[in-house]
Amino acid sequence: MAGAPLTTTFKPPLPPLHLTPFRRFRTPIAAACLSPTTKPTMPDPHPSLEVSGGARDRFLPAFKTLHLPYSPFPIIGWNRHIETMFAAFYRSVPDVRYRRECLRTQDDGTVALDWVGGDHRRLSADVPILILLPGLTGGSQDSYVRHMLVRARSRGWRTVVFNSRGCGNSPVTTPQFYSGSFIGDMREVVAHISAKYPKASLYAVGWSLGGNILVNYLGKESNTCPLSGAVSLCNPFNLVIADVNLRKGFNNIYNRSLKRALCRIFSKHALLFEDIEGEYNIPMAMNAQTVREYDEAITRVSFGFKSVDDYYSNSCSSDLIKHVRVPLLCVQAANDPIAPISGTPFHDIKENPNCMLIVTPKGGHLGWVAGDDAPYGAPWTDSLVMDFLEHLEKDASKPLESSSNIEDTQQSLEILQQI
Repeated sequence: MAGAPLTTTFKPPLPPLHLTPFRRFRTPIAAACLSPTTKPTMPDPHPSLEVSGGARDRFLPAFKTLHLPYSPFPIIGWNRHIETMFAAFYRSVPDVRYRRECLRTQDDGTVALDWVGGDHRRLSADVPILILLPGLTGGSQDSYVRHMLVRARSRGWRTVVFNSRGCGNSPVTTPQFYSGSFIGDMREVVAHISAKYPKASLYAVGWSLGGNILVNYLGKESNTCPLSGAVSLCNPFNLVIADVNLRKGFNNIYNRSLKRALCRIFSKHALLFEDIEGEYNIPMAMNAQTVREYDEAITRVSFGFKSVDDYYSNSCSSDLIKHVRVPLLCVQAANDPIAPISGTPFHDIKENPNCMLIVTPKGGHLGWVAGDDAPYGAPWTDSLVMDFLEHLEKDASKPLESSSNIEDTQQSLEILQQI
């Protein structure tokens, strides 16, 4: 897309600056010469999808299929509980050979980074890197993680799964796991990968609680965030609302399932908590009946919260999304039984010029059994995620760290119009 040619006899008036600021330009002059009135033609999103956000118009050209209806797979995709459980138990699990790297953190904790075996030899050092953050107790073994990994790898991307402490059979070396608000490990993982591949752009995708951690990280890092873009999927956003919702009716089935997974991880490493000072309640953790009880016994104590309610209310990524300064795509299902749509910060996403939100009418939690790969293949969202990330990588667009860069862009435009 090219602007009108510059001449020495005509000086068009400088239009108001509506450019979304960028941190870096691969082709500065071409970027500055884009005509502000020229827009790519694109079909509107299908009415079955709710598409909003301050960056809606900016990112719509990235997507190839949003003009098509969201069509859940018959029967399976019509009920949120059936879809959620079908995806959990019957979705195919791609065969992936990992190469594990254990990263020791500053507090002597350990997280496991699972890279695809052979990619360190097969791929060049400057290909984009995608960091994957699974949901609560999830890891590199999960089907939705592997499908996303395979999709990204097929596009030539380097991928790595960030297994939080104790997850994905990662070692636990201190009496601390992880939480919905703790971003210390994420900071160290990003810094480590960035140092390992300094020429590569870094992106991240997070699911469920991993999405909440990711958005918290983006919001807290804000202008200093080194990522070039991110995607949040089925994020609970508001952990207070999610906690109440998880203890209602049929959702207690998910509550008990997640509780069992938490207790299973804890029991493997319970000796680390023996004779430890503080308010840890080991018997309650070993016999917890809900996620809330486990978080009261272990999580809130580990991270210094006064109560489990204090932990939940201070871990909501909905409170920090307004501070996100990198391109962020959020995808939610309106009928998600675990990440209720009522917790989604619609207003703050709409007001943030770096955020875009897509809400599907169905999808359950980690389901999205729809599209060409349904019912056993990849989630419907995978193609959207890669469309978005490849669009960002192609344009190499990142928001500015400060308003001074906006002024620099304005000055560049003024100089060009003086030619």
